[in-house]
Amino acid sequence: MATAARAARTPRPDAAATGTTPRSRGFLAAAGEVVGALMTPTGLAGAAVEATWMGLHLGLYPLGLLGSRASDRRSGYRLEHLPPTQRGLAIQDVEAAETPILLVHGMVDNRSIFTVLRRGLVRRGFGRIETINYSILTGDVRAAAADLGAEVERIVEETGYERIHVIGHSMGGLIARYYVTRLGGDQHVHTLVTLGTPHQGSYLAYTWNNTLTRQLRPGSALMEELAGPVADCRTRFIVYWSDLDQVVVPQRNARLDHEDLDVHHVGLQGVGHMSLPIIRSVVHGISTALAHLDTTGATVTRGVSPLRGRRASGGRPAGSSG
Repeated sequence: MATAARAARTPRPDAAATGTTPRSRGFLAAAGEVVGALMTPTGLAGAAVEATWMGLHLGLYPLGLLGSRASDRRSGYRLEHLPPTQRGLAIQDVEAAETPILLVHGMVDNRSIFTVLRRGLVRRGFGRIETINYSILTGDVRAAAADLGAEVERIVEETGYERIHVIGHSMGGLIARYYVTRLGGDQHVHTLVTLGTPHQGSYLAYTWNNTLTRQLRPGSALMEELAGPVADCRTRFIVYWSDLDQVVVPQRNARLDHEDLDVHHVGLQGVGHMSLPIIRSVVHGISTALAHLDTTGATVTRGVSPLRGRRASGGRPAGSSG
């Protein structure tokens, strides 16, 4: 009884006294998960790839600043000069091959991040790949989404395709998601692929304080808006996330769990944030999905694994689709 009484009278140290808060504990827990993922053979190999690609990307970065946009286009309808892979997609489904694909980079980056992915898509037979730059001084996701909408509508008008595909890396995926779900962009976007996008925010955004980073924090007004109801959204989502993502913290916040959206998750092991657009399985997975989707999002080629709906979207990271 005396022990119990002493315990009752002795105040427990609160968060302020210990210097910890739920936010800091969440960050530390997520950091621990990254360290745990790193200290595996797959994680160490992924870290080496990330470091190598970061060095190469820094070299390519100045080239990506040249011009606000770039386009890889296949002109005409002749096929005999194309390599077998490109020719095969055009013969199998000319609509899938020619549907424009728009690539949207992340914060403080430019279109050079898509160097490998863009070339991979071209090699696999896609006939029009667009990349754009938005300002590194962008301070508002909503405004960037409106600008993205103007780009999408420009491509729609130029090509005659009513719906295109969008691939967004990091914050680029969040900008595209806002356009699709809040600005009516689902009428022009068939499939949105996101790579390491902080769909539920990132604790890393607390390390810098400005208008944009406040929007990227878990529980921000922007995150609450995006979590709101989305009636009859036509766009299909393919969401890549990794247990080694050092930018989206915690890593599972790169998942898009929303009951109104049709989402297919692909969890990866040992892939760093900047490496997501260059990994072979990612390039192959995106190519396969975009080559075999009809207007409803269903597969049209026998033997190709169908995209699963939001209630069967997979959970645990794996080396392939989850």
